[in-house]
Amino acid sequence: MVKGVTRQVVVVRGPDRKWFEQAIFLLREETEEVPPEEQVLQQAQAVAEDYLLRASPRARRRQKWRLVWAALAGGAAASLLWWVGILPLPF
Repeated sequence: MVKGVTRQVVVVRGPDRKWFEQAIFLLREETEEVPPEEQVLQQAQAVAEDYLLRASPRARRRQKWRLVWAALAGGAAASLLWWVGILPLPF
C-alpha cells in the first residue's frame, strides 16, 4: 500500500560509483526553521564521506590492528602489575 506522505530529501551522488551510487537523506519534519540549502548539502556530503572512510577496507584493517595493540598493551600492563606485586617490599 502506498501512503501519501511528502518528505523533504537530500540526494548526494557518489563521485566514485564503486562504493555507492547515491545516498538519500530524509530531513526531519519537526524542525521549525529550515537551514540554508548549501548548509544541508555540506552536512550530507560530510556524513557520506565519513561513512566511506569508516567502511573502507583500509579502515577495517586499521580497526583490527587497534584491537590487537589494545590487547597487547592490556597484557603488558597486567604483567607489569603482577611483577611489581611479587617484589618484596623494602619496609
